[in-house]
Amino acid sequence: MARTRVETRARARALQALYAWDMRGGKELERVATQVWDDIAITPEERVVAAPIIRRVAARQSDIDAQLTEVTTNWRLERIGAVERCVLRMAAAELMIGETPPKVIIQESVTLAERYGSGASARFVNGVLDALARRMGRM
Repeated sequence: MARTRVETRARARALQALYAWDMRGGKELERVATQVWDDIAITPEERVVAAPIIRRVAARQSDIDAQLTEVTTNWRLERIGAVERCVLRMAAAELMIGETPPKVIIQESVTLAERYGSGASARFVNGVLDALARRMGRM
Protein backbone atom coordinates (compact mmCIF):
# COMPACT_ATOMS: atom_id res chain seq x y z
CA MET A 1 0.00 0.00 0.00
CA ALA A 2 2.75 2.48 0.93
CA ARG A 3 4.48 1.73 -2.39
CA THR A 4 1.41 2.86 -4.33
CA ARG A 5 1.31 6.16 -2.46
CA VAL A 6 4.97 6.81 -3.32
CA GLU A 7 4.25 6.01 -6.98
CA THR A 8 1.20 8.27 -6.98
CA ARG A 9 3.18 11.15 -5.46
CA ALA A 10 6.07 10.48 -7.85
CA ARG A 11 3.77 10.77 -10.87
CA ALA A 12 2.58 14.14 -9.57
CA ARG A 13 6.24 15.19 -9.16
CA ALA A 14 7.05 14.04 -12.70
CA LEU A 15 4.07 16.05 -13.94
CA GLN A 16 5.25 19.16 -12.05
CA ALA A 17 8.69 18.85 -13.65
CA LEU A 18 7.24 18.30 -17.14
CA TYR A 19 4.92 21.28 -16.72
CA ALA A 20 7.78 23.56 -15.60
CA TRP A 21 9.86 22.33 -18.56
CA ASP A 22 6.96 22.87 -20.98
CA MET A 23 6.47 26.43 -19.70
CA ARG A 24 10.18 27.27 -19.95
CA GLY A 25 10.41 26.06 -23.54
CA GLY A 26 13.54 24.31 -24.69
CA LYS A 27 15.53 24.01 -21.48
CA GLU A 28 17.09 20.64 -20.66
CA LEU A 29 14.31 18.53 -19.10
CA GLU A 30 16.46 16.61 -16.61
CA ARG A 31 18.01 19.85 -15.32
CA VAL A 32 14.57 21.47 -14.95
CA ALA A 33 13.29 18.38 -13.11
CA THR A 34 16.20 18.45 -10.68
CA GLN A 35 15.65 22.17 -9.99
CA VAL A 36 11.91 21.69 -9.42
CA TRP A 37 12.43 18.67 -7.19
CA ASP A 38 15.14 20.41 -5.18
CA ASP A 39 12.89 23.48 -4.75
CA ILE A 40 9.99 21.41 -3.40
CA ALA A 41 12.25 18.93 -1.56
CA ILE A 42 10.75 15.70 -2.87
CA THR A 43 11.74 12.48 -1.14
CA PRO A 44 14.43 10.13 -2.47
CA GLU A 45 11.73 7.44 -2.85
CA GLU A 46 9.68 9.72 -5.09
CA ARG A 47 12.77 10.58 -7.16
CA VAL A 48 13.51 6.88 -7.72
CA VAL A 49 10.07 6.46 -9.30
CA ALA A 50 9.81 9.83 -11.09
CA ALA A 51 13.34 10.00 -12.54
CA PRO A 52 13.02 7.13 -15.07
CA ILE A 53 9.83 8.71 -16.43
CA ILE A 54 11.60 12.06 -16.89
CA ARG A 55 14.65 10.36 -18.44
CA ARG A 56 12.40 8.50 -20.92
CA VAL A 57 10.61 11.70 -21.97
CA ALA A 58 13.97 13.49 -22.32
CA ALA A 59 15.44 10.68 -24.44
CA ARG A 60 12.39 9.88 -26.56
CA GLN A 61 10.31 13.07 -26.74
CA SER A 62 10.00 13.11 -30.53
CA ASP A 63 8.96 9.43 -30.58
CA ILE A 64 6.49 9.97 -27.73
CA ASP A 65 5.03 13.06 -29.42
CA ALA A 66 4.73 11.19 -32.74
CA GLN A 67 2.86 8.32 -31.08
CA LEU A 68 0.56 10.72 -29.24
CA THR A 69 -0.10 12.65 -32.46
CA GLU A 70 -1.22 9.41 -34.14
CA VAL A 71 -3.88 8.76 -31.47
CA THR A 72 -5.02 12.37 -30.96
CA THR A 73 -6.89 12.59 -34.23
CA ASN A 74 -7.83 16.15 -35.10
CA TRP A 75 -5.58 17.54 -32.35
CA ARG A 76 -2.04 18.79 -32.92
CA LEU A 77 0.00 18.25 -29.76
CA GLU A 78 0.90 21.95 -29.49
CA ARG A 79 -2.82 22.82 -29.52
CA ILE A 80 -3.55 20.58 -26.52
CA GLY A 81 -3.48 22.33 -23.12
CA ALA A 82 -0.16 22.22 -21.28
CA VAL A 83 -1.47 20.12 -18.37
CA GLU A 84 -2.98 17.55 -20.72
CA ARG A 85 0.11 17.50 -22.96
CA CYS A 86 2.38 16.92 -19.95
CA VAL A 87 0.14 14.21 -18.48
CA LEU A 88 0.05 12.45 -21.87
CA ARG A 89 3.84 12.59 -22.29
CA MET A 90 4.37 11.30 -18.76
CA ALA A 91 1.95 8.41 -19.22
CA ALA A 92 3.30 7.53 -22.67
CA ALA A 93 6.82 7.36 -21.22
CA GLU A 94 5.64 5.12 -18.41
CA LEU A 95 3.78 2.88 -20.86
CA MET A 96 7.02 2.57 -22.87
CA ILE A 97 9.00 1.63 -19.75
CA GLY A 98 6.51 -1.19 -19.30
CA GLU A 99 6.90 -1.91 -15.57
CA THR A 100 3.48 -0.68 -14.39
CA PRO A 101 0.14 -2.12 -15.52
CA PRO A 102 -1.41 0.15 -18.19
CA LYS A 103 -4.70 0.45 -16.28
CA VAL A 104 -2.82 1.88 -13.27
CA ILE A 105 -0.94 4.39 -15.45
CA ILE A 106 -4.15 5.46 -17.19
CA GLN A 107 -6.19 5.77 -13.96
CA GLU A 108 -3.52 7.80 -12.18
CA SER A 109 -3.04 10.01 -15.26
CA VAL A 110 -6.79 10.64 -15.46
CA THR A 111 -6.78 11.60 -11.75
CA LEU A 112 -3.87 14.03 -12.30
CA ALA A 113 -5.58 15.53 -15.37
CA GLU A 114 -8.74 16.06 -13.36
CA ARG A 115 -6.86 17.52 -10.37
CA TYR A 116 -4.72 19.95 -12.38
CA GLY A 117 -7.03 20.40 -15.36
CA SER A 118 -10.76 19.62 -15.48
CA GLY A 119 -13.31 16.86 -15.95
CA ALA A 120 -13.03 17.40 -19.69
CA SER A 121 -9.23 17.07 -19.41
CA ALA A 122 -9.65 13.77 -17.57
CA ARG A 123 -12.00 12.35 -20.23
CA PHE A 124 -9.68 13.47 -23.03
CA VAL A 125 -6.60 11.94 -21.33
CA ASN A 126 -8.50 8.70 -20.68
CA GLY A 127 -9.48 8.34 -24.33
CA VAL A 128 -6.04 9.17 -25.70
CA LEU A 129 -4.17 6.88 -23.30
CA ASP A 130 -6.58 4.01 -23.86
CA ALA A 131 -5.99 4.32 -27.63
CA LEU A 132 -2.22 4.64 -27.11
CA ALA A 133 -1.98 1.59 -24.82
CA ARG A 134 -3.96 -0.47 -27.37
CA ARG A 135 -1.76 0.78 -30.22
CA MET A 136 1.35 -0.19 -28.23
CA GLY A 137 -0.12 -3.66 -27.60
CA ARG A 138 -0.22 -3.07 -23.83
CA MET A 139 -4.00 -3.64 -23.55
